[in-house]
Amino acid sequence: MRSRPPVPPFTYETAVAKVRAAEDAWNTRDPERVALAYTEDSQWRNRSEIFSGRDAIVEFLRRKWAQEREYRLIKELWGFRENRMAVRFVYESCDADGEWYRSYGNELWEFDDMGYMRRREASINDVRMDESERLFRWEPGARPKDHPGLSELGL
Repeated sequence: MRSRPPVPPFTYETAVAKVRAAEDAWNTRDPERVALAYTEDSQWRNRSEIFSGRDAIVEFLRRKWAQEREYRLIKELWGFRENRMAVRFVYESCDADGEWYRSYGNELWEFDDMGYMRRREASINDVRMDESERLFRWEPGARPKDHPGLSELGL
């Protein structure tokens, strides 16, 4: 298996790059592509769901993005040490009824020596909002380089 740079131990610069690569991948909303960043037996806790393995990750992401439409995500490094990171994130999405939500979360990440994530724990809170309150309005895909991050947006 090839390494997935940046690899631990992380520096501030490589940790920020790893977080941005994860954000960009998740904004593709491509479950198979996103799952490749995780170990074959990666362990996840996402809200009340606990599961492991790439197949389970793909199935989870398919369900997620079928429900969370117009998904746009921004992640920000909160802290790091050796092979672990704390990340905060916010995403906006709407449901099948057209109701908009801003979801705030924190993730704990642990990586193997090759740079694959072997553990992800996420806690997330959803807040309803009006469509007019949206802040993440870029075209589907990666957030533009000149779009402000969470701290710049005051989130």
